[in-house]
Amino acid sequence: MISIFSTLFPSGVSLLGLLEVIVALIVGWVIVSIPAWIAGKVVTGGRATFGEAMVATVLGPIAYVVVFVVVDFFLGGLGAGVYIVGVVLAFIAWVWVYKATFRTGWLGGLAIAILAIIVFVVLLIIMGALFGFFHPFAPVLQQLQKT
Repeated sequence: MISIFSTLFPSGVSLLGLLEVIVALIVGWVIVSIPAWIAGKVVTGGRATFGEAMVATVLGPIAYVVVFVVVDFFLGGLGAGVYIVGVVLAFIAWVWVYKATFRTGWLGGLAIAILAIIVFVVLLIIMGALFGFFHPFAPVLQQLQKT
C-alpha cells in the first residue's frame, strides 16, 4: 500500500502526513459547515440539521465546479463573456444544492447561500478579534504599511 503512495507522490508521503491531511480536511469541512447550518436554521425555521449542512457544503462546490467546467468545455471558445455565464449558472447550481438539501424553495436556497456568507464573515471577524487574526495576508499587509 505504501508503494502506491510513493508512486502517486514521488517526493514522498508518510502515512502520518496523509492522516494529517485527511484530519485537516475533515476539520475544515466541519468549520465551513457551521455558517450553512446556522443559515439553514434561520431560513427553515429551525428544522435544518448539521448533517444537511455538511452535505450541502460538500455537494455545493462539486456542483459549482461541474457546471462551470461543462459551460467552459462547450462554450469556452465563444469568448470571455461565457465565463460570466458560467459563474452565474454555477452559482445557480450551488443554490439548487442548498434548495434540495434543506428542502426549501429557490428563494430559500438563495437566502441560505447569502446568509451563510454573512455568517461566515461575522464568524471571521469574531475569531479575528479573539485570536488576533483576520486576513491570511495580514502580516504581509502590516509589513507593507511600515515601508
